[in-house]
Amino acid sequence: MINVAYKYSSNKDTLLSRLKRIEGQVRGIQKMIEDDRYCVDILVQIAAIKSAIHQVGLSLLESHTKGCVADAMEDNNGDDKIEELMDVIRQFTKS
Repeated sequence: MINVAYKYSSNKDTLLSRLKRIEGQVRGIQKMIEDDRYCVDILVQIAAIKSAIHQVGLSLLESHTKGCVADAMEDNNGDDKIEELMDVIRQFTKS
């Protein structure tokens, strides 16, 4: 396996911490459903998870743009990376 350092590597611990927190929130929702909690309370937690995961995605998009895309632009190989970035943004922004 090739070990490549991506731009997000400097934020890796923060990203993993956020993802573990999100994982805990998902488990919390499972327990809320098991305990027959009020629908609105569950929906509020789902909205919080959506927001948290969106923030993780934005952080990765920023790292990718500042790292991989910027490097490709410097190497005059940016067109492919820009197209790849646009594809990811289109996917990321779908509802």
